[in-house]
Amino acid sequence: MPWVPTSRCILITRGAELDQIAMVVKVYGEARAVCPQRVIHCLVEKGVPFELVHVELDSMEQKRPEFMEKQPFGQVPYVVDGEFELFESRAIARYYASKYADYGPSLLGRTVEERAKVEQWMDVEAMNYNPVAFSIVWNAFILPARGLARKEEKAAAAARKLEAILEVYEKQLAKSRYLAGDEFTLADLTHIPATRYVVENCDMAHVMEGKQHLKAWWDNITARPGWKKVMEFVETGANKHQP
Repeated sequence: MPWVPTSRCILITRGAELDQIAMVVKVYGEARAVCPQRVIHCLVEKGVPFELVHVELDSMEQKRPEFMEKQPFGQVPYVVDGEFELFESRAIARYYASKYADYGPSLLGRTVEERAKVEQWMDVEAMNYNPVAFSIVWNAFILPARGLARKEEKAAAAARKLEAILEVYEKQLAKSRYLAGDEFTLADLTHIPATRYVVENCDMAHVMEGKQHLKAWWDNITARPGWKKVMEFVETGANKHQP
């Protein structure tokens, strides 16, 4: 179903009938940051128009009082959708995957059981995977980017933990094309941003070595046009998406 732009909003129509009016979503964050990338990718997959309002992380803009009125933990992103506001990237992704369930891929599954599997792997990503991946990115990439020494031992220790976690993923992906089944969902999408930093920016691509199914999954999900669009935001500094 096409999104038809007007001067201030997006009209979604079915034939000649007005089905819904949706204000353009505003995403407050920075395109290079992991958590905003989750939200941007979800919106692109669903064909939702949005504007990225740049928040300068290097100058700690996210810790300023006016920002923390909207996101009390001083983190990115948060979104404004008409009069509705929401923070936490995974909550935001769930919200839009549910709000626009009939548009684009079925990112939360098609049945109660499928959704349960999606939620299971999203919890795994948040509780087991992301903390370890973040440790690698922090010690091997963010610290050097800030002019500080790379902490090799901590990064290597985290990489060993991640390799063990990815053995579990390899077993799962030997049984299904994607983590939660045979369709791409938020279970896969939420993993992409941090993993990209691990394999492309931290010299840790070896964590996928010897894992045939994991590597095929990774190549598949990062080849999606939606993810390539996210990378365009990072590389070009674009701040609007209009499907």
